[in-house]
Amino acid sequence: MKDGTRGKIRLLADLFLSFARIGLFTFGGGYAMLSMIEHHCVEKKKWITHDEMMNMTVVAESTPGPIAINLSTYVGFKQAGLLGSVIATIGMILPSFLIIYALSMFLNRFLEIEIVARAFWGIKIAVGVVILDAAVAMIRKMKKKALPLSVMIVSAIAMLLINIFSVKISTIALMLASALFGLSLFGVRKIKHAEGGGKK
Repeated sequence: MKDGTRGKIRLLADLFLSFARIGLFTFGGGYAMLSMIEHHCVEKKKWITHDEMMNMTVVAESTPGPIAINLSTYVGFKQAGLLGSVIATIGMILPSFLIIYALSMFLNRFLEIEIVARAFWGIKIAVGVVILDAAVAMIRKMKKKALPLSVMIVSAIAMLLINIFSVKISTIALMLASALFGLSLFGVRKIKHAEGGGKK
């Protein structure tokens, strides 16, 4: 077997096992997994940069499917193409699928066990802390520029007010408005850059 083939197999195995561990040991869904994905794929393995992680988090949230699965697909594709994306995605979803499949056979009895019910109550609190930790870590690493910070603050306040006053706004409408804002800003900057170049 050639060294290139062995290296590819090792990489695929690493992708599968890495995302299988994340999928197996993370409670709370995609947002709770962000911190582990950031630590493993950015800091430990160096598969992607922090900026790529930030950009893909936005894209993964805006596209259909769970955010963690979309991120695993992207990382796998970047490292090993289409096959890598398939392997990484399978690694992410397989542990959860097997666990949920097993629990579905006797879920009611499982939740009736007092120690399990209390454990899940504690897990729900921990999940909130993990999600908050991931958000704080991403904010700290975000480029400290006036416009991104302003957009973040305004968006946070808007979402808080929407939740407090139970305003019914379509998620699609919010994403389209954000996309329109981004495109408008890009257009204005491009025009200013062109005018600046023309003056020179």
